[in-house]
Amino acid sequence: MTKIIYIEETNGTRHETEAENGATVMETAIMNGVPGIVAECGGACTCATCHVHVDDAWTETVGGPSMMEEDMLDFAFDVRPTSRLSCQIKIRDELDGLIVHVPTRQG
Repeated sequence: MTKIIYIEETNGTRHETEAENGATVMETAIMNGVPGIVAECGGACTCATCHVHVDDAWTETVGGPSMMEEDMLDFAFDVRPTSRLSCQIKIRDELDGLIVHVPTRQG
């Protein structure tokens, strides 16, 4: 299992979860009740309600967004260079310990 850490930007609360390879950061958040990940489209990359800020230490390992994801990020709140849609980040061994920050609100 791969550990994913979600940090709520509103209050700094940390949620440490165990994720299965092949799942997404969004699916893991929903299964573990992480507040702030709404995921209205269920992971189809057609909304921006699973937006996260990838921790600076992890941006290179996670990689950047696809063109479709970049288009959807236009609808997100507080977009930063480290912004990603969590539905587009697939869990793999290299992401063990990944830290993502959940924005104060979703687009």
